[in-house]
Amino acid sequence: MAKKNDSSQVVSCLNHDQSCGDDVPGARDSDEQKLKTNSDRHRSLIDFSDEETSTSFVNPTPSEVEPRAVGASGSRGGGGEEEVTSGSREDSMRSETWATREELKSWHLRRAQDCKVTMGPLRYGPSHTILIDVKDFNHDGKLNTVDGRPQWDAAHVKMPYSKENIFMSKGFLLGTDKQPRWNVISKHLKKLHKGSPTVADIEKAIMSYNPQYQDSWSFAGLQRYVQTIPKQESIFSKVIPKIAELALRLPEWVKRAIPLLQRGRSHAITLSQMQIAALLANAFFCTFPHRNTTSRNAEYAEYPTINFSSLFGSTSPMVMEKLRAILQYFNTVTCEASRPSGLVTFQRCCIPDAQLPDWRGKDELLGNIRVTSEGTIEKEGKGLLQVDFACNLVGGGVLSSGLVQEEILFLMNPELIVARLFTEKLNDNECLRIKGAQQYSEYSGYSKSFEWSGSHREVLPRDDWRRLQRQIVAIDALNFKHPNEQYQKNKIKRELNKAFVGFKEEDHSPNKLPEIATGNWGCGAFHGDPILKALIQMMAAAVAKRDLVFFTFGDKHLEKNLRKIHTILTEHKLAVGDIYVMLEFYCVERARKQDLDLCSYIRTYTRNSPL
Repeated sequence: MAKKNDSSQVVSCLNHDQSCGDDVPGARDSDEQKLKTNSDRHRSLIDFSDEETSTSFVNPTPSEVEPRAVGASGSRGGGGEEEVTSGSREDSMRSETWATREELKSWHLRRAQDCKVTMGPLRYGPSHTILIDVKDFNHDGKLNTVDGRPQWDAAHVKMPYSKENIFMSKGFLLGTDKQPRWNVISKHLKKLHKGSPTVADIEKAIMSYNPQYQDSWSFAGLQRYVQTIPKQESIFSKVIPKIAELALRLPEWVKRAIPLLQRGRSHAITLSQMQIAALLANAFFCTFPHRNTTSRNAEYAEYPTINFSSLFGSTSPMVMEKLRAILQYFNTVTCEASRPSGLVTFQRCCIPDAQLPDWRGKDELLGNIRVTSEGTIEKEGKGLLQVDFACNLVGGGVLSSGLVQEEILFLMNPELIVARLFTEKLNDNECLRIKGAQQYSEYSGYSKSFEWSGSHREVLPRDDWRRLQRQIVAIDALNFKHPNEQYQKNKIKRELNKAFVGFKEEDHSPNKLPEIATGNWGCGAFHGDPILKALIQMMAAAVAKRDLVFFTFGDKHLEKNLRKIHTILTEHKLAVGDIYVMLEFYCVERARKQDLDLCSYIRTYTRNSPL
């Protein structure tokens, strides 16, 4: 049963293009006709006409699947009592254990800190932009900014302090005065830094250099935050001057031009946590030029929003909780005792279509998978490769109304938000990997029940590049407004490719990579079939030679069904290519009988298949 745990839910994400690269006019019809012919030829061996759809699989009653909110990213609490590690690449044999939440702590998982990867010295490269002085860092670990200057072009972030960022105002005798916009920005931020600013002061400052939005931007949400948060909990008056000071540091701390992570090209950006803080402080005060419109023809129409104006206008209780998390982040990074001192890497990864797997021909067997309805991706999955159920515009609705798995992840780890500044919309063969982001807050609930619940004390170790051992990969699933569309071969292939791109890493051998923590990717508002999506992830992980830890977010019945499916497929020694062919047959059968259950189909297929 689908859970509300997928990404963004904002309009721009829900309406994104679902076309796939392998859709050629006439080709799909031809493929489906061939498959139907093959299916008819095999019906004497594989006959589903008399098969009951619920045979040997669990059909939950509504009361049994009612989720309970817990403090976990996209997760639901539950009373699940089972966990299994099943399958292995050596012999595909299954082993089972029963796990309570406490017993999950004893899992022997390969986490990032266990991989013992030697990074070598930090180096500049044509596909790696580094915003600190590498020589100083490699010599004594200092995080000094590297010299450079911003570039005002289509390939780089347009910085607020760039000389090309011009502010025009009406001057003497109705003439036009021109001056660097940064002069206006810094003048008003200095005022906020010196006093005890009110919301009205913040509004006045932001509108002084964004006058064209005088009638469209609202600060009602920020005002409501100040009024509703208890005084003993509020850090507003204390932290706003510090955020202003942080924003003013941008020209000093980030000198080198920041490249845009554009589509079709793999590239990485490494910067310090305090450089990120200065960038986000400017986003808070809405200083980034050309980033305030999302119209179709806008310069940054294919990029997420970054300025915080969209967050300040909403008075919903959920936005109040978002503001608490964001202000907690700024309070932490502006405090001398808790100021972070590491690096974070953002890497756009693109695998050319010609290098994507031929899924029919893959002979890898399914790898190990642990399935549990207990635990959460970010807690029990700490140190694993954590899957962000992303929107193709990374971060989804984090700066607006969205508040599900991806948005919660970005709020608990606000350094992720800076990815919105430079990451173009993801293509079908791309993902975004983030290494080193810090968690600053705890929370409870989910979506409308989400609540910020306090600060988080980070205890993760760091790697040789002073990055926290937290690895996150953003992969965007298709949004199936018409759910039956997901049972088409080209859609399954697209999702397989997307998961593979996210799971595959070329830099290290498989035993040097952490296991993958994932769950109901692309389900919920994107209408994905949890069984199909789980099977797709199993197949992609097998070809990427990585193991999975699958969190069902409190759904005990999905946990049991996934275990049974994995057991059936491994006991029959079906390789990934065999499973892909099975799914092709299923697509044909599903077109004829739309209530055909995938679990039961797998059971019948494996029992009758000549494989």
